[in-house]
Amino acid sequence: MGSRRTVASNRTLGLLLAFNAGAVNAGGFLVVHIYTSHMTGIVAMLADNFVLGNMKLVLGALGALWAFMSGAGTTAIMVNWARHRRLRSTYALPLLVEAVLLLLFGLVGAITLSWPTPFAVPLAVLLLAFLMGLQNAVVAKMSSAQIRTTHVTGTVTDLGIEMGKALYWNRSGAPPERQVHANRQRLALHAGLLGMFLAGGLLGAAGFKYLGFICVVPLALALLLLALPPLWSDRQHLRLAWQQWRQRHGRNDMPPRLPPHLD
Repeated sequence: MGSRRTVASNRTLGLLLAFNAGAVNAGGFLVVHIYTSHMTGIVAMLADNFVLGNMKLVLGALGALWAFMSGAGTTAIMVNWARHRRLRSTYALPLLVEAVLLLLFGLVGAITLSWPTPFAVPLAVLLLAFLMGLQNAVVAKMSSAQIRTTHVTGTVTDLGIEMGKALYWNRSGAPPERQVHANRQRLALHAGLLGMFLAGGLLGAAGFKYLGFICVVPLALALLLLALPPLWSDRQHLRLAWQQWRQRHGRNDMPPRLPPHLD
């Protein structure tokens, strides 16, 4: 989870987070009746209901879109903050936030279903959309936008492209530079991401159906296990950053001191 990562470690983390996203997205649909990571559908719903005059649904779509973008923006802020301080836990910080919020959702999620928001949707919708935006941005920044975990449209597209390359018939005698070959590593990666998202979706849907909100607690604990080791290795740097922030904050709160002869 540090700033220096290998391609293999990025792929492994991407597969794990795709499973997590599938579970939260499919399971959450049973609760809030919205796929909170599906921004394509959210924007289409916004346009449709605007034309139909369903302003309440338009407001809900705007809320989900805003929450997803806010989650992605939160990741960008935290990652850049950690990079400027040369921390090893660059990507662990947003995953820690996701783990804590997901844990709270698992423990007290029923409350969020009745918690109103200015967007005409319950807090649960905004929270899940925020989590999906935050997680998707983590892997996107880590892999230079080569891996996405919270939606599979791009994954299925890339998988189809590589399958088309694999099925392409190269003429005999064609020079190597003109031959078309599939990238087997990319083919395996995208097939794995699709499979893990599907597996997570099946488990998440079953978990929410039979266990309720508590089924996301193991997912939150798994994210904690991923995030805590690099954060622990950075504990001295994080403590120093916290102390510096408190000192700056304290100076700003203190009234200006008068010269001795004016006291």
